[in-house]
Amino acid sequence: MSDVRDVIIIGSGPAGLTAAIYTARANLAPLLIEGEPSSTSDQPGGQLMLTTEVENFPGFPDGIMGPELMANMRAQAQRFGTEILTEKVTSVDFSERPFRVSVRDTEYRAHSVIVSTGAQSLMLGLEPERRLIGHGLSTCATCDGFFFRGHEIAVVGGGDSAIEEATFLTKFADKVTIVHRRDELRASKIMQDRAFANPKIEFRWNAHVTDIFGDTSVSGIELTDTTDGSVSTLAVTGLFIAIGHRPNTDLFVDKLAMNPETGYLITQDNSSYTDVEGVFACGDVQDDVYRQAITAAGSGCMAAIDAERWLEANVHH
Repeated sequence: MSDVRDVIIIGSGPAGLTAAIYTARANLAPLLIEGEPSSTSDQPGGQLMLTTEVENFPGFPDGIMGPELMANMRAQAQRFGTEILTEKVTSVDFSERPFRVSVRDTEYRAHSVIVSTGAQSLMLGLEPERRLIGHGLSTCATCDGFFFRGHEIAVVGGGDSAIEEATFLTKFADKVTIVHRRDELRASKIMQDRAFANPKIEFRWNAHVTDIFGDTSVSGIELTDTTDGSVSTLAVTGLFIAIGHRPNTDLFVDKLAMNPETGYLITQDNSSYTDVEGVFACGDVQDDVYRQAITAAGSGCMAAIDAERWLEANVHH
């Protein structure tokens, strides 16, 4: 059993890297499989690689660039002995212990596994999105709202999170236009009432965004009417896309319990335990409420401590 590791961590955002720092310092010699740079869904470093400036991570009073924060965490994990593999996990077998984690033809075995594959924001699928994310285009109001003081901005979506984001953004922006492809919202009644009562919020019904203008930052959007196909433009300097998130859980279908509607992994209350003993989950792959770098890091710490104690009780005793 000499080739069986104590712990394998799958995914490398703030959750996975924090789990690596903690398990490495506990002498568990973790192997972290971080994903491939080519794939946007599970690229090394996660969603923070797409953000420019992070101003709300404690300990950085002047802010820090998202990629730099991730590089720092990665170096810290390696300093304590984390082995990092820049590959994409292609399959997992949790049916018996030790667990098996495969990268194409190579199989790795471990007594415990920490899943931190994260989530991705659903996007509109327009070419300018790639160029403008972090430059006036955002998928997180609580992360970026502060940068839009005095701006006129648009929020795309009609669910609770879209209305919540729009309402939050009125603290900073002069005007927020909610763009929705239907003529009524999906959001709960109380959220709708709040939005309708807010003098800073306007609505563009039956419209969807078909283009985003701006070379280096957002300068406006093109709207196409879903009823008659007419095209109009809206001059905004910020665009928030709030049409939902998708956790990166394809690997774990039928292997771990997940919410049947959203696909988020289910963990036990106040712990990182999944329904398979010895498999833990942390970060945005199981958190559809907070979705912040700091909460992901915190849950990565929880998963590391849970895994360490579980190994102590079940493997090392």
